[in-house]
Amino acid sequence: MLLQYIICLCISLALGACHPQSGINTQQQAALQQKATSIVRQFVSMLKPQLRQALQHGGPAHAIEVCSRAAPALAAQLSENTGWKIKRVSLKARNHPAAIPDTWEKSVLQQFDRERAAGISPATMVVSRVEGGVYRFMKAQPVVPVCLLCHGENISPDTAAALKRFYPQDQARGYKLGQIRGAFSLSRQL
Repeated sequence: MLLQYIICLCISLALGACHPQSGINTQQQAALQQKATSIVRQFVSMLKPQLRQALQHGGPAHAIEVCSRAAPALAAQLSENTGWKIKRVSLKARNHPAAIPDTWEKSVLQQFDRERAAGISPATMVVSRVEGGVYRFMKAQPVVPVCLLCHGENISPDTAAALKRFYPQDQARGYKLGQIRGAFSLSRQL
């Protein structure tokens, strides 16, 4: 299936073909994907320093408090500034209901898990599509070492208490290095 998609994509790129189901051509879809990727990088570049500083000044429990406020605020700010709807979703959501995936997002997250199990690097996992006049994009968010402080199997009692306080319905624990913790999910009306 993946090979068929790659072959189709290569042919479409060579011909500059229009996606009949979407009404946009391959170049337009590539430009949308590039913009979505840029927005994800911007989100990460704005959130990561805040979390790093919170970890240095108060440990994981303080980082949880900062993340509970900063991540939704950044998503809202970037959504307003760019015209894109920006969120993070997970099969094991921490921030209910904002992080609960819809049907398409859930299937993509499950696809990312299968790809990781097959040895594909999470850094390359991106899916996009156009449907009903909406461009949708998802990029995998893998577990890196620092994630384990708040999302791992063994978290400190202070961290557990902060999670209970700021995310009472938290399910985003028990991860191991390299697993898919969730994904950035972006969409835009065309």
